Amino acid sequence: MSSHSNKSWKYILYLGVGSSVTVFSLLLWGIWQTGDRIFTTLTSLFNPPLPKLEIDNSAVVLEKIQGIQELTTTVHRMETIVPASADRVLGKDWVIGRTKLLYMARGEVKAGIDLGKLGQEDITVSPNKIAIVLPAAEILDSKIDVKASNIYHYDRGFLNLGPDVAPQLQILAQQKTLDKIVDSACNQGILQEADTKAKKAITEFLTLTNDKTIEVAIDNSSSQVCQMRY
Repeated sequence: MSSHSNKSWKYILYLGVGSSVTVFSLLLWGIWQTGDRIFTTLTSLFNPPLPKLEIDNSAVVLEKIQGIQELTTTVHRMETIVPASADRVLGKDWVIGRTKLLYMARGEVKAGIDLGKLGQEDITVSPNKIAIVLPAAEILDSKIDVKASNIYHYDRGFLNLGPDVAPQLQILAQQKTLDKIVDSACNQGILQEADTKAKKAITEFLTLTNDKTIEVAIDNSSSQVCQMRY
Protein backbone atom coordinates (compact mmCIF):
# COMPACT_ATOMS: atom_id res chain seq x y z
CA MET A 1 0.00 0.00 0.00
CA SER A 2 2.84 2.34 0.82
CA SER A 3 4.61 1.50 -2.45
CA HIS A 4 1.42 2.19 -4.42
CA SER A 5 0.99 5.60 -2.70
CA ASN A 6 4.54 6.57 -3.52
CA LYS A 7 4.01 5.75 -7.17
CA SER A 8 0.83 7.82 -7.20
CA TRP A 9 2.57 10.83 -5.73
CA LYS A 10 5.44 10.53 -8.20
CA TYR A 11 2.96 10.36 -11.06
CA ILE A 12 1.17 13.48 -9.82
CA LEU A 13 4.51 15.25 -9.39
CA TYR A 14 5.57 14.37 -12.95
CA LEU A 15 2.27 15.66 -14.27
CA GLY A 16 2.70 18.95 -12.36
CA VAL A 17 6.26 19.48 -13.57
CA GLY A 18 5.29 18.64 -17.13
CA SER A 19 2.40 21.08 -17.06
CA SER A 20 4.59 23.83 -15.66
CA VAL A 21 7.18 23.26 -18.38
CA THR A 22 4.47 23.35 -21.03
CA VAL A 23 2.93 26.55 -19.69
CA PHE A 24 6.36 28.17 -19.39
CA SER A 25 7.24 27.15 -22.95
CA LEU A 26 3.98 28.59 -24.27
CA LEU A 27 4.66 31.79 -22.34
CA LEU A 28 8.15 32.13 -23.87
CA TRP A 29 6.75 31.44 -27.33
CA GLY A 30 4.13 34.16 -26.86
CA ILE A 31 6.75 36.68 -25.68
CA TRP A 32 8.93 35.84 -28.69
CA GLN A 33 5.97 36.34 -31.05
CA THR A 34 5.01 39.70 -29.54
CA GLY A 35 8.43 40.79 -28.32
CA ASP A 36 8.53 44.05 -30.29
CA ARG A 37 5.12 45.10 -29.08
CA ILE A 38 5.91 44.27 -25.47
CA PHE A 39 9.21 46.14 -25.70
CA THR A 40 7.46 49.14 -27.21
CA THR A 41 4.81 49.05 -24.49
CA LEU A 42 7.39 48.86 -21.71
CA THR A 43 9.41 51.66 -23.30
CA SER A 44 6.34 53.87 -23.49
CA LEU A 45 5.60 53.21 -19.82
CA PHE A 46 9.07 54.25 -18.70
CA ASN A 47 9.48 57.03 -21.29
CA PRO A 48 6.07 58.68 -21.65
CA PRO A 49 5.72 61.51 -24.24
CA LEU A 50 6.36 64.99 -22.91
CA PRO A 51 3.06 66.63 -21.99
CA LYS A 52 2.18 69.96 -23.59
CA LEU A 53 2.11 72.86 -21.17
CA GLU A 54 -1.10 74.67 -20.44
CA ILE A 55 -0.25 78.36 -20.57
CA ASP A 56 -2.92 80.36 -18.79
CA ASN A 57 -1.41 83.83 -18.35
CA SER A 58 0.55 86.41 -20.35
CA ALA A 59 3.43 86.57 -17.86
CA VAL A 60 4.40 82.96 -18.59
CA VAL A 61 4.29 83.58 -22.34
CA LEU A 62 6.39 86.74 -21.97
CA GLU A 63 9.00 84.88 -19.90
CA LYS A 64 9.26 82.09 -22.47
CA ILE A 65 9.63 84.46 -25.43
CA GLN A 66 12.05 86.86 -23.77
CA GLY A 67 14.32 83.91 -23.08
CA ILE A 68 15.19 84.12 -26.76
CA GLN A 69 16.30 87.78 -26.32
CA GLU A 70 16.98 89.07 -29.83
CA LEU A 71 15.33 87.15 -32.64
CA THR A 72 17.58 87.48 -35.71
CA THR A 73 15.55 86.34 -38.66
CA THR A 74 17.15 87.81 -41.81
CA VAL A 75 20.76 88.26 -42.94
CA HIS A 76 21.78 90.31 -46.00
CA ARG A 77 25.30 89.80 -47.40
CA MET A 78 27.03 91.98 -49.97
CA GLU A 79 30.35 92.52 -51.75
CA THR A 80 31.23 96.01 -52.95
CA ILE A 81 34.10 98.33 -53.87
CA VAL A 82 34.15 101.63 -51.99
CA PRO A 83 36.35 104.62 -52.89
CA ALA A 84 37.98 106.97 -50.41
CA SER A 85 40.32 109.90 -50.92
CA ALA A 86 42.30 112.58 -49.12
CA ASP A 87 43.88 115.83 -50.42
CA ARG A 88 47.08 117.63 -49.56
CA VAL A 89 46.14 121.30 -49.54
CA LEU A 90 48.43 124.30 -49.72
CA GLY A 91 46.91 127.43 -48.29
CA LYS A 92 43.13 127.53 -48.18
CA ASP A 93 42.07 125.61 -51.25
CA TRP A 94 45.07 124.82 -53.46
CA VAL A 95 45.21 121.01 -53.85
CA ILE A 96 48.75 119.92 -54.65
CA GLY A 97 48.22 116.17 -54.31
CA ARG A 98 45.42 113.65 -53.91
CA THR A 99 45.53 110.13 -52.48
CA LYS A 100 42.93 107.64 -53.67
CA LEU A 101 42.03 104.29 -52.18
CA LEU A 102 39.65 101.61 -53.39
CA TYR A 103 38.47 99.17 -50.74
CA MET A 104 37.03 95.81 -51.75
CA ALA A 105 34.75 94.80 -48.92
CA ARG A 106 32.44 91.98 -47.93
CA GLY A 107 29.89 92.62 -45.21
CA GLU A 108 26.57 91.55 -43.77
CA VAL A 109 23.52 93.07 -42.14
CA LYS A 110 21.28 91.30 -39.63
CA ALA A 111 17.67 92.26 -39.02
CA GLY A 112 15.23 90.95 -36.46
CA ILE A 113 13.14 91.77 -33.42
CA ASP A 114 14.33 93.03 -30.06
CA LEU A 115 12.17 90.90 -27.79
CA GLY A 116 13.21 93.01 -24.82
CA LYS A 117 10.69 95.56 -26.12
CA LEU A 118 7.85 93.04 -25.82
CA GLY A 119 5.64 93.79 -22.83
CA GLN A 120 2.98 91.84 -20.95
CA GLU A 121 0.38 94.23 -22.37
CA ASP A 122 1.28 92.94 -25.86
CA ILE A 123 0.12 89.41 -24.98
CA THR A 124 -3.47 88.25 -24.54
CA VAL A 125 -4.20 84.72 -23.32
CA SER A 126 -7.72 83.29 -23.56
CA PRO A 127 -8.93 79.71 -23.00
CA ASN A 128 -8.36 78.75 -26.63
CA LYS A 129 -5.96 81.34 -28.05
CA ILE A 130 -2.74 83.27 -27.44
CA ALA A 131 -2.57 86.61 -29.29
CA ILE A 132 0.77 88.46 -29.46
CA VAL A 133 1.69 91.82 -30.99
CA LEU A 134 5.44 91.87 -31.68
CA PRO A 135 7.53 95.05 -31.97
CA ALA A 136 8.54 95.80 -35.56
CA ALA A 137 11.82 94.45 -36.91
CA GLU A 138 14.93 96.60 -36.95
CA ILE A 139 18.56 96.41 -38.03
CA LEU A 140 20.31 94.58 -35.19
CA ASP A 141 23.87 94.44 -36.48
CA SER A 142 26.10 95.22 -39.46
CA LYS A 143 29.72 94.25 -39.84
CA ILE A 144 32.56 93.81 -42.31
CA ASP A 145 34.32 90.52 -42.83
CA VAL A 146 37.83 91.93 -42.46
CA LYS A 147 39.46 88.64 -43.49
CA ALA A 148 37.62 88.67 -46.81
CA SER A 149 38.10 92.42 -47.41
CA ASN A 150 41.21 94.27 -48.58
CA ILE A 151 42.62 97.40 -50.17
CA TYR A 152 42.17 96.93 -53.92
CA HIS A 153 44.01 100.06 -55.06
CA TYR A 154 46.10 102.79 -53.36
CA ASP A 155 47.51 105.76 -55.25
CA ARG A 156 49.15 108.93 -53.92
CA GLY A 157 49.03 110.65 -57.27
CA PHE A 158 51.68 112.57 -59.21
CA LEU A 159 55.10 112.37 -57.56
CA ASN A 160 53.39 110.83 -54.50
CA LEU A 161 52.32 114.32 -53.45
CA GLY A 162 49.12 112.99 -51.92
CA PRO A 163 49.16 112.41 -48.17
CA ASP A 164 50.22 108.94 -47.01
CA VAL A 165 47.09 108.13 -45.03
CA ALA A 166 46.24 104.54 -45.99
CA PRO A 167 45.04 103.45 -42.49
CA GLN A 168 42.76 106.48 -42.14
CA LEU A 169 41.33 105.99 -45.63
CA GLN A 170 40.73 102.30 -44.94
CA ILE A 171 38.73 103.16 -41.81
CA LEU A 172 36.75 105.74 -43.79
CA ALA A 173 36.09 103.18 -46.55
CA GLN A 174 34.93 100.60 -44.00
CA GLN A 175 32.42 103.06 -42.55
CA LYS A 176 31.16 103.86 -46.03
CA THR A 177 30.90 100.12 -46.69
CA LEU A 178 28.66 99.62 -43.63
CA ASP A 179 26.41 102.48 -44.73
CA LYS A 180 26.25 101.07 -48.25
CA ILE A 181 25.33 97.51 -47.28
CA VAL A 182 22.68 98.74 -44.83
CA ASP A 183 21.17 100.95 -47.56
CA SER A 184 21.22 97.99 -49.95
CA ALA A 185 19.54 95.71 -47.40
CA CYS A 186 16.86 98.31 -46.69
CA ASN A 187 16.16 98.80 -50.38
CA GLN A 188 15.67 95.05 -50.74
CA GLY A 189 13.08 94.96 -47.94
CA ILE A 190 15.11 93.36 -45.15
CA LEU A 191 12.80 94.65 -42.39
CA GLN A 192 9.63 93.40 -44.08
CA GLU A 193 11.22 89.99 -44.54
CA ALA A 194 12.35 89.95 -40.91
CA ASP A 195 8.80 90.77 -39.74
CA THR A 196 7.37 87.85 -41.72
CA LYS A 197 9.98 85.38 -40.48
CA ALA A 198 9.62 86.54 -36.86
CA LYS A 199 5.85 85.96 -36.91
CA LYS A 200 6.42 82.44 -38.24
CA ALA A 201 9.19 81.66 -35.73
CA ILE A 202 7.20 82.78 -32.68
CA THR A 203 4.09 80.93 -33.90
CA GLU A 204 6.04 77.69 -34.32
CA PHE A 205 7.84 78.17 -30.98
CA LEU A 206 4.60 78.53 -29.00
CA THR A 207 2.76 75.82 -30.95
CA LEU A 208 5.32 73.28 -29.72
CA THR A 209 4.51 73.98 -26.06
CA ASN A 210 0.72 74.17 -25.92
CA ASP A 211 -2.51 73.34 -27.73
CA LYS A 212 -3.91 76.86 -28.02
CA THR A 213 -4.35 78.70 -31.31
CA ILE A 214 -1.46 81.13 -31.83
CA GLU A 215 -2.09 84.52 -33.42
CA VAL A 216 0.95 86.76 -34.01
CA ALA A 217 0.87 90.31 -35.43
CA ILE A 218 3.40 93.14 -35.87
CA ASP A 219 3.00 96.52 -34.18
CA ASN A 220 3.30 98.80 -37.21
CA SER A 221 3.29 101.86 -34.98
CA SER A 222 6.70 100.79 -33.68
CA SER A 223 8.26 100.48 -37.16
CA GLN A 224 11.88 101.57 -37.18
CA VAL A 225 13.70 103.69 -39.73
CA CYS A 226 15.75 101.26 -41.75
CA GLN A 227 19.21 102.20 -40.56
CA MET A 228 21.85 100.87 -38.22
CA ARG A 229 21.29 101.66 -34.55
CA TYR A 230 24.41 103.16 -32.93
